[in-house]
Amino acid sequence: MIIIQYDREGLEYDSYAMITSFFPNVETKQMLLTDASEALPADAIRISFDPETRAGSVFFAKGETLPKEAQYYFEKEAGITEQELKHAWKIFFYDTMSEYSGKTLPWGALTGVRPTKLIMSVAKEMAQGDILSAEEEQEAVVKRMIADYRVSREKASLGYRIAILEDSILEPFRYDAKRGEGYSVYIGIPFCPSRCLYCSFLAYAIGSFQKKVADYLACVEEELKACTQIMAGKRLDTVYIGGGTPTALSAEELQVLLDAVEKYLPMEQVQEYTVEAGRPDSITADKLRVMKAHQVSRISVNPQTFKQETLDLIGRRHTVEELKEAFALARAEGFDNINMDLILGLPGETLADVEHTYEEVVKLQPDSLTVHSLAIKRASKMRDWVQEHGQISGMDYERAMEAGQAAAAQMEMQPYYLYRQKNMAGSLENTGFAREGKYGLYNIAIMEEIQSIYAIGAGTVSKKVYTDGSGRIERCDTHKDLSLYLSDIEAMIERKRKLFGN
Repeated sequence: MIIIQYDREGLEYDSYAMITSFFPNVETKQMLLTDASEALPADAIRISFDPETRAGSVFFAKGETLPKEAQYYFEKEAGITEQELKHAWKIFFYDTMSEYSGKTLPWGALTGVRPTKLIMSVAKEMAQGDILSAEEEQEAVVKRMIADYRVSREKASLGYRIAILEDSILEPFRYDAKRGEGYSVYIGIPFCPSRCLYCSFLAYAIGSFQKKVADYLACVEEELKACTQIMAGKRLDTVYIGGGTPTALSAEELQVLLDAVEKYLPMEQVQEYTVEAGRPDSITADKLRVMKAHQVSRISVNPQTFKQETLDLIGRRHTVEELKEAFALARAEGFDNINMDLILGLPGETLADVEHTYEEVVKLQPDSLTVHSLAIKRASKMRDWVQEHGQISGMDYERAMEAGQAAAAQMEMQPYYLYRQKNMAGSLENTGFAREGKYGLYNIAIMEEIQSIYAIGAGTVSKKVYTDGSGRIERCDTHKDLSLYLSDIEAMIERKRKLFGN
């Protein structure tokens, strides 16, 4: 057991996130210092922080050479800011846990989901000093990430490459007086053929909810109509229809949805129009033709793995051959920007299984590839599976990710966006790779938070990004419960009206 014991509030999130990265299969308990009288179990670790002396302590009570106390005193004077205090604690905590466990984490003490955003801010700070060449700037940023955040050289270099590329890709999306303020629209379709074991998204089995689909699409149309009014005068850059699985809808239902999108949204300047056709068992020629007729420019056909036993276990309900057929069908219908998603760390998979998956992907030659490290979410069935079966996979996750980078390079793709989540396999990251001109623009925009996202549908979250330089972001959500969303649609629209100020 690991007991995280706090003398002050505000350190819980980072400490818990880091300790679960070092010890993913160990029970963790959090307490305030008022519970300090509780006896420390024989194999526990207790972490505490003293705000008066500015000392952090980690007490180990395991093995003959322990208990051991490691202390770190902050070097700065009493004027230390709250942000500096938290950072100092994280570095102390990381170094102590690394020494105790004998391990390092690829992303060091970073616990946030957007490392490239931090790396870009460091790069811009460096650019304000001495004039540096591109190579000198990269090396300076990498050294800073290693020293200040304990990030590995490999990940710091990867993050820098992606941050610089993202910055150039996103230049047309930024606010300027001539082009006005841009935004993106996300439309959530919360239906799937079946729910996958790892899924934590809002996803109703469409077979059981077919009677509510028409009502749902009617509500989406109401939201689209309101969006046109609320975002009047702003520039629509991307439209992304996700879920769920949008192609769980019939061709006729998909036609209704895309007709409504074109009827209400100002599509003239849209640079990317994406529909996730993620489940191969939901892809048909008539649905692809509907999307093509509505000028959808980017779709996803997601294998997750090419191992049939794993597909069966995680509930995908399609064969490897059906996946290949669906991809070939999309190509035959003229789609020239197809993404594929893969997941590393699925139950029972070995490094050899992952390498086989990469080999099959290379044969198909998609236009972009997103490699996810499995994240076990509280809302997924995978959490229950782990409790029943124990450890998911013993593979070398870093080698699996390196093999993905090699496969992407073989397809002439480069990494273009990156993000992290809690409880990720190997404490790694999710990385998107793409050929030149096939980047997922919406993915970058939402990750780097450079523009507002107007989100439509049950369980979605709209985000207002202020363009006044303040860095301020506000959000509002919609009901996750499908029946509640359908009955309360006016209130959902009103939330967005208040958020975006029109």
